[in-house]
Formats: sequence, structure tokens, C-alpha cells
Amino acid sequence: MPAKTPNPDLRIPDPNRRERNRKERKTMKERLILVTNDDGYASKGLAAAIEVARTFGRVIAVAPETPQSGMSQAITMYNPLYLRKIREEEGVDVYSFSGTPVDCVKMAFDYLLRGERIDLMISGINHGSNSAVNVLYSGTMGAAIEGSFYGCPAVGLSLDDHGADADFEASVIYGKRIIGELLSGPLELPLCLNVNVPVGRPEELRGLRLCRQNRGFWREEFYRHEDPRGREYFWLTGAFVNEEPDAEDTDEWALRNKYVSVVPVQPDLTDYRQMRNLGRIFPSAGGPDPESRK
Repeated sequence: MPAKTPNPDLRIPDPNRRERNRKERKTMKERLILVTNDDGYASKGLAAAIEVARTFGRVIAVAPETPQSGMSQAITMYNPLYLRKIREEEGVDVYSFSGTPVDCVKMAFDYLLRGERIDLMISGINHGSNSAVNVLYSGTMGAAIEGSFYGCPAVGLSLDDHGADADFEASVIYGKRIIGELLSGPLELPLCLNVNVPVGRPEELRGLRLCRQNRGFWREEFYRHEDPRGREYFWLTGAFVNEEPDAEDTDEWALRNKYVSVVPVQPDLTDYRQMRNLGRIFPSAGGPDPESRK
């Protein structure tokens, strides 16, 4: 007589399941997540980032009033700044701020949410990649790095698509996966991640790739024009030069091969490789032992 297949609907109930689910819901409701970006409060990317964040807790979004791409870690010192509440709905408050992305982060931590514990900061989702040296220019990553100074994990999310009609579906899916795994694991702070998602449908992407920042640089061109009064003006354009196109451990390689790149970043820009050589050039200068950084 053939063995009967157990009916999944008749499984013995887990007496602890309801309590575990209650605790998980309580934890999610207690989390406070800050969201910002550099494309402005009205961008599709910010809406996508809020969609990611609200899965894990209460969301406060403070984003620039106008697009602020390329602002890096700039702050506003000589102009007044204006904070405006855009909308409020269940679990989500959205504000616009007339400063830079870093101004938005400072406003949130040091004024708007002062005294509250922020559990996570998300910056993005940026229209365009912030891989390689772009991390230095990026307002998205400038904000993420600033957020990591406040004792919570920070994640910069970017999609390798500058188009106004960019499809953020894969970015949202992978953003939720990365945030979920971060929040469930033990973290060593400070922590700041630079996450870049290639263009493509979710099923076309090959997964996550933990990697390092690619070595490369931009070579710019300035196009000169004249206005009707004969005054010259310029438009900036340029091309990225990849110095190591075949290196398979970089973010540029990951994106080119349909992986979501994940690069941990830090604000320490010291070139420790040069310490020993410069110690020979400047023998009386002293300095830290480069071996101590290994």
C-alpha cells in the first residue's frame, strides 16, 4: 500500500510561531529608517528607496528640494535653508530641504530626529552608477558616508541608468535583499556600502558580488558656446577611463557582467601604500607604521 503524502494543512501547529511573528512585527514597527538622495524629493529613485525602506520600519525621508548630483559631501554655510513637509502617510513622512544631500542628513540627525535612534540610512536610489571613482563625486554616496558617521549602517543604492523612465524593479528587489540580510546579521560599525545595480530585468541579473572599487578616472571635455550677448559658456561632458578592465574583483567588472556590486567604503583617504616610501624620503617626519594597517 503506497505511503500517504502528509497534508501540509494538517501539520502540528508551532505554539511559538505566533509569538515570533508578533516580535518580528514589533521590531519592524520600532525601526526608524532615514532615506535621502541627490536627485531630489520628486524623483522616481527616491520613491523606490522608500519602497525598500518601508518594508523594514517607519520611514522619514529628507531629500533635496532640487537635483544635487555631483555634490559629494558639500554643505551649505552661507545661505539659509528651508525645510518643508511634502506628505505624510502611514509609516512614511517625506520632507524637502533646500540644501545638499549631506545637509539633508545633518538636518535629519541633528534637528528633525534629534533624540531618536535611527537604525538604518538609505541614500538613493540614484539615477546612474556610482561605481569606481564616481563614489568621490556622488551626492548619493556623500550622504551615505555622512550617515555612517552617526552610528548606524548606511547604504547607498544606485541604478546604472540615467534615463527618466528607468526601471527600478530589480533595484528594489536587491535593495530589500541587502537591507534584510544586513539587519539580520551582526554588524561592525561604522558601516557604509556602495551598492550598484546593472540595467536589466530581475531575472537577467546574476546575483550579488562583494568587490572593490575599480581604479579609473574621468577625462572631461568642455563644449564652448556663446549666448545672444556674445558671452561664452560651457557644457561639461567626458568619458570614463577604466585602468583595469579585466580585473574581475571590481565593481565595474561586476556591473558589466550583470552582477549587483557591493563595495564597503570608508572616509579614510590615507594612502597607506606610500607610507614606507615617504618615510625614506622624509626620514625625520616619523608617521604611523604602515604594517599596523594590515
